[in-house]
Amino acid sequence: MPLIEIATSDYLATKSAVEGGAHRIELCANLAEGGTTPSYGHIRQCREEFEVPICPIIRPRGGDFLYNDSEFSIIKNDVLYCKELMCDGVVLGLLQKDGRIDIKRTAKLVELAYPMPVVFHRAFDRCLDPFEALEQLIEIGVERILTSGQKPTAPEGVSLIRDLQKQADNRITILVGSGVRPDNIKWLAEQTGCVEFHSSLRKTISSPMEFVHPAFANDPESYLNNAVLSEEVTQLINALQ
Repeated sequence: MPLIEIATSDYLATKSAVEGGAHRIELCANLAEGGTTPSYGHIRQCREEFEVPICPIIRPRGGDFLYNDSEFSIIKNDVLYCKELMCDGVVLGLLQKDGRIDIKRTAKLVELAYPMPVVFHRAFDRCLDPFEALEQLIEIGVERILTSGQKPTAPEGVSLIRDLQKQADNRITILVGSGVRPDNIKWLAEQTGCVEFHSSLRKTISSPMEFVHPAFANDPESYLNNAVLSEEVTQLINALQ
């Protein structure tokens, strides 16, 4: 069956996505930076309140996916926190300087996370050889790969996504993400043969604050909030029927 995963950046957006019918949540902070690790309290609240699968991203900072030993230690600890909270998976990605997957450390994280599934995120889209990487990730037990076909958006990378789906041959799930919208999701499914799709559907809405400080009246950080509209999640799901 088709599955829709929504990336959310806060509790309220997650609640709205769940109300719209999201089948799974990739829980993040700072989606404007591509997503970083949400707080322990954020993960716990969502895990306790929502029945849909919750998969936090484990990414200690924005920027590249080349991590030093201290950052790797942070990643390991965050994986253990998610395991303690009985999350339904973790989303992560590590590269080496040469653009290849950091398979040795990724394998350690897969082992550490067990029995939680591990998803390799769009660091995959920055790797040197996606077909080699696909086989390596299958070998170490990664469950899903989030990809836009090594292009900024999935519609642009549709040809590579199709090829990856064919090579995967049901050994790993190809999760299509970036630029997935109600007006193209059906086409993406038809072109690639994939059945799992990822979207943030991120919007900004006006803050409910009544007092607006005049010095910050035009500052979007102060009076605009990120949001997911439940009706748009429902539209995305319906568009794939």
